Amino acid sequence: MTDGLLEVGRITKAHGLRGEVVVQLYSDLDERVAKGATYLTAAGELVVRSSRVHQDRRLVHFEGIEDRNGAEALRGTALMGEPIEVEGIVFVHELIDAEVRLLDGTVVGTVSAVEDNPASDLLVLSTGHLVPLAFMVEHTPGEVVVIDPPDGLLD
Repeated sequence: MTDGLLEVGRITKAHGLRGEVVVQLYSDLDERVAKGATYLTAAGELVVRSSRVHQDRRLVHFEGIEDRNGAEALRGTALMGEPIEVEGIVFVHELIDAEVRLLDGTVVGTVSAVEDNPASDLLVLSTGHLVPLAFMVEHTPGEVVVIDPPDGLLD
């Protein structure tokens, strides 16, 4: 059902009486809420009719949702969308399950998760090691991550 799709946001609550909902987006890409943007949800497909920013929140009106009752029924709905590639940006879904190699080609594990960290997000390797994303020198989305860690980090 959701192969290749990412959870890009969630409907948090209804807003007003005419079918608008508050959407918590997991990125700041305006394309996610542009007119015609389509999401797959557990309840079926939702298509953006319009969206606007109101008091630091994103309000979205989906086609076919005409009143508060319809909007309320969407509360908590996960929005699944196609990945959008952005030049120079690395997304978590591009790193998960990728093989991790050192500059010399030595395989040191695979990425099992990416952990949020104030200094630098951390690659959580299948070996249990944590590698700051700052040490990533290149990657091929979904396949390989090449790192250049300081001596002793993987000991």
